[in-house]
Amino acid sequence: IKITDYEAATSFLGEWGPFQQRTFFLLCLSFIPNGLTALSVVFLAGTPDHRCALPAHLNLSAAWRNSSIPLEEDATRDGALVPSKCSRYKVEYLLNYSERGFLPGLDVNLSNVPKESCLDGWEFDHSVYTSTIVSEWNLVCDESWKKPLTSSLFFGGILAGSFVSGQLSDRLFGRKMVMFGTIGLQVVTTLIQVFSSSWIMFVVLYFLLGVEQISNYLVAFVLGAEILGPQVRTFFSTAGVCLFFAVGYTLLPLLAFFVRDWRMLQVGFMLAGCVCLPLFWFIPESPRWLLSQGRVEEAEVIIRNAAKMNRIESPPVIFRPLKVRTRVHNICDLLRSPNIRWLSVTLWLVWNTLTIAYYALSLNTANLHGNPFINCFLSAVIEIPAYALSWVMFRWCSRRLSHFSALFAGGFFIFIIQFIPRRTTSQLMLGKFAVSTAFAVVYAYTAELYPTVLRNTAVGACSTASRIGSIVAPYFIYLRTYSVSLPYIVVGSLTALTGLLSLLLPESFGMPLPDTISQMQTPVKHSALSVV
Repeated sequence: IKITDYEAATSFLGEWGPFQQRTFFLLCLSFIPNGLTALSVVFLAGTPDHRCALPAHLNLSAAWRNSSIPLEEDATRDGALVPSKCSRYKVEYLLNYSERGFLPGLDVNLSNVPKESCLDGWEFDHSVYTSTIVSEWNLVCDESWKKPLTSSLFFGGILAGSFVSGQLSDRLFGRKMVMFGTIGLQVVTTLIQVFSSSWIMFVVLYFLLGVEQISNYLVAFVLGAEILGPQVRTFFSTAGVCLFFAVGYTLLPLLAFFVRDWRMLQVGFMLAGCVCLPLFWFIPESPRWLLSQGRVEEAEVIIRNAAKMNRIESPPVIFRPLKVRTRVHNICDLLRSPNIRWLSVTLWLVWNTLTIAYYALSLNTANLHGNPFINCFLSAVIEIPAYALSWVMFRWCSRRLSHFSALFAGGFFIFIIQFIPRRTTSQLMLGKFAVSTAFAVVYAYTAELYPTVLRNTAVGACSTASRIGSIVAPYFIYLRTYSVSLPYIVVGSLTALTGLLSLLLPESFGMPLPDTISQMQTPVKHSALSVV
């Protein structure tokens, strides 16, 4: 069934009646738990200060116990000498010197004392975190590779969920069932994860959480874009979704500050998900999706109920279907014709780079100087004005130039950090501000470029492609072990170059939301300079 003009058929509802207001705010509320948990690994896998533990029965003098850990240069602190986190002086030597009454540094040159690894485990500082998965399962030193892998597996789940959710909601179950089904599964998975008995069990469940979280996020985004009218859709897709996500992200460091045990923190995440489940009875299915499936009567029921809520009389016939041959669309349609293929590949590259920049900056807050809770809070709260700016740009400015300016500025700010002698958190936040603005714009921009029959599949495919970036983002942070400036050089230059590439995307400002592939805009294939 093809509807000639969905926007015209439903224009009698108005833009901002009680139905639209309720749908807008309830859908936005569903993004708060996503913001709360998306970067929770910063605190779940926080690495406390640690040092090698000594056997409890070891009879050492206070002087030798205090000198049992060798000093090493720390490249992240400009070569300052700090106690080693992964080695200690050999215990038998320490015991021998202590029993003979020798004093460290006076009678014994410590540089000549042999060293060994932490054979008896580690002592973790509990002043910042009571417990994390790092301290519980000793994910440090030779096992430190498991920490970035934990983040990567979560983002691997997001990669899988981005693909699966689009297929399920476009072709089988619709927007509403997939959204609330995955919210329910997320609650159950988080509850089971609280009782994880090993790191393996934790990361398997964390992968599933990634699948479930991105599924309800993407489907809720598309659901709002399809139900709301053109002007409200713009606000929802930019400021609405992202602001409520930022509210959840801002609540993360506040919750983690008061709940410093990782298991109890997971309980808080589970309760936040439970709050969203009753919204099932108040958020409708997408009429656009129902029409794309030929379910015209169900779509009309939703529109008539909306009209009743808005106290508007609906016409006798709302949708006048034009019977045509229809076929089921799938992800292969994103590459079928040259124009849509060029659009899809370009957007995949843009989303991938944006994700690298966003998560490299967000996950790096634990490595910045100062309090990790304050650093994370600043990283979250800077997104609120960024999303407000994205709405202003999206409301009155060219989509293509809005996205280019934010993305290129983000790359520029990240790149120049290497030239600043004393880096501060506020300087890093300039890059985070610009990247967050670009991220908000690209979600709504992508939804406008693709038609209803492919919209959720397309947004899911873009999100799927971008998750390669989120998987490797923790390893971009790992580059700081070789050079503190290296992550900024790589991420900054990559982001700026991708900003230039985004100039080749088509314009959608002022265009009606396409329902079919034939209504899509044509990408710009000539020089980027000619579109400015």
